[in-house]
Order: sequence, then C-alpha cells, then structure tokens
Amino acid sequence: MATIEQISAAILRDDSLLTRALVQEFLRNQPVLADIPRPETDNPTLVVAAALLELFALRTQQSAPTWTRQVGPMEQPRYLLKSAIHMRRLRDLCRDAAPEPLRRRHLYAPPDYLAFA
Repeated sequence: MATIEQISAAILRDDSLLTRALVQEFLRNQPVLADIPRPETDNPTLVVAAALLELFALRTQQSAPTWTRQVGPMEQPRYLLKSAIHMRRLRDLCRDAAPEPLRRRHLYAPPDYLAFA
C-alpha cells in the first residue's frame, strides 16, 4: 500500500510516473485523510506530505490531518515539475497559480497538479 512518505519521496526525486501511480493507489486505499498519521520523517519530505494531504483534502472536501497545520514551508522554493526550471511561462504559471496548500509551503506546480487523483 502506498504511503504519503513514498509519494513525497517520489516527488522530491522528480519521478512523476511513480508519483502518479502512488497517488492513485494511496487515494484508493486511504479514503479518510484526517486519519493519516504524521510521517516519521524530517523536512523536506514532511513539508511535501503535509502540503499534499491538504491538497487532497481540499479536492475531496475532507478535513486534513490536524498535524499538517504545524508544518511550515520549504526552506528553498521548489518547482514540482522539472520542466518549469527551463520554461519561463510554465514557471510563472506554477508560481502564480499553484494550489494554495502547495504555494503556502513554497511548492510550485500548475493549478491542476495531480488533479487526476
């Protein structure tokens, strides 16, 4: 079963195919997001995990786990699409229109990031 830690690690490794597969499996097997325990990991994996759980909760009209509110932003801004580093318009879109749970933690992605899930 996919975990939020595995998803976060895949994102931080820029492995988009694995990320998508893990997210689909995770959401299929973890329907109550508020019950997801805090990962026993440090930044940046913890920051990504908190942002993702808040994003998934927002999109599925659920509550996020309460521990996510205690997790701050990334020390350095990070774009979640590799191509945003080289494509100015995509980078601008990611920075300006990233979903709020990501943007608040200095994570930048298009507004429909992982929306298939």
